Amino acid sequence: MKTLRQGTRIDHFEALRFENGAMQPIEDAVVVEEPLELRLVYFHEDHPVHTRVAVTMRTPGNDVELAIGFLFGEGIIQDYRDIDRFEHTGPSGDRPNNRNILTITLKPHVSVDAFRMERHFFTSASCGLCGKAALETVRVGDYPPLWADGPLLTPERLWSLPRTLRQAQTLFNETGGLHAAALFDAEGHLLALREDVGRHNALDKLIGHFLLEEKAAVLRRGIVLLSGRASFELVQKAAKAGIPVVAAVGAPSSLAVDLARECGMTLIGFLREGRFNVYSAPHRMVYALSPSLAT
Repeated sequence: MKTLRQGTRIDHFEALRFENGAMQPIEDAVVVEEPLELRLVYFHEDHPVHTRVAVTMRTPGNDVELAIGFLFGEGIIQDYRDIDRFEHTGPSGDRPNNRNILTITLKPHVSVDAFRMERHFFTSASCGLCGKAALETVRVGDYPPLWADGPLLTPERLWSLPRTLRQAQTLFNETGGLHAAALFDAEGHLLALREDVGRHNALDKLIGHFLLEEKAAVLRRGIVLLSGRASFELVQKAAKAGIPVVAAVGAPSSLAVDLARECGMTLIGFLREGRFNVYSAPHRMVYALSPSLAT
């Protein structure tokens, strides 16, 4: 068995498939997974400080969006204009178009709390966080007020979102091995979608895309759909970006529900055809537009 072709985001491997009582050789598409090291350069008393921020396993592509979304979600930057420049470096191996180190240099006016940043990343990476006390430990600053009166949601509109997401997941359709995060407008139109082997990375890329395009206001009027479960960290990233509705195909965690209720975010789980659960802020639901469900 061998690798048949190396690609930027998809590799092809020889494999054996057992089906209908027989084993057959096949060529299978497998999503690429590689580490990305994020390095940060910021200024303290006019002197540059170099630090390693994080290493994440990701699907190559949209690395700058990933970095912007990550730094914003962690409260390190308030706007993409806090960033002076990006530089891709590092060995590319057998994929010459890939560079797995991304250095982000902040502008001199940006203040970075190095102790808090180190403490936060250590805590987030640890295991065993539980209970409401963990909220104060891992939360990232304050969250902006959410759009209180919208978007208004009907069951039919919500049920259409996973279908639209799946149809647009080009890499998932080929490999079956990716998470996705998508932003829809109030009418249920798909605005953008990002895929990645890491569910946190997919959302960081999505948020980073709109920050990079100077369209943060679009996030504050939108609906995010997650292809998996809704964890505390994902809900926190959405809350930090001012997103009023988060829907997930899978289940939420208890801390995710706590945070959504605290922020006034509508959190929806188990979104499948014909069903879903609303865990917080149900005032955005409009059942009157669904006569079959109003009886």
